[in-house]
Amino acid sequence: MKYSCSVEINAPLAKVVSLWENEENFKEWQDGFVSYTPLSGSPNKPGAKSKIVLEDRQRIELVETIISVNLPEEKTAEYFHKHMTNTQTSRFKALDKNNTLYISEVEYTKFNGLLIKLMARLFPGKFEQQSQKWMDQFKAFVEGN
Repeated sequence: MKYSCSVEINAPLAKVVSLWENEENFKEWQDGFVSYTPLSGSPNKPGAKSKIVLEDRQRIELVETIISVNLPEEKTAEYFHKHMTNTQTSRFKALDKNNTLYISEVEYTKFNGLLIKLMARLFPGKFEQQSQKWMDQFKAFVEGN
């Protein structure tokens, strides 16, 4: 399953990327964000691994592995969870000196378990809706700072 989301943010590229890559800000725009813990490698460098914990109705633990970093243009990472694996490429493009386009391309490469496979097949839009929701919340966070 593959999809792409985008949002225009009324802020300069440098500000958008700076706020986006700072893990301390994740709680400001990701519902249920609990923690981000580096596990190995140099932070924000290819090969670095970190644990991300989210808590909604249940606790979700993800392992992020950085694949490539070419910020401010883009960053690609793989996210592993016991029920699924996906890659996400986040791209940033200056539209002008005060506006930035933020694009997220997500590809789910593996689903483990009958329930998550059924959810992905029956409700693929739910995954995209969550991504777009966090992007819209990020836009509000940036524009409010």
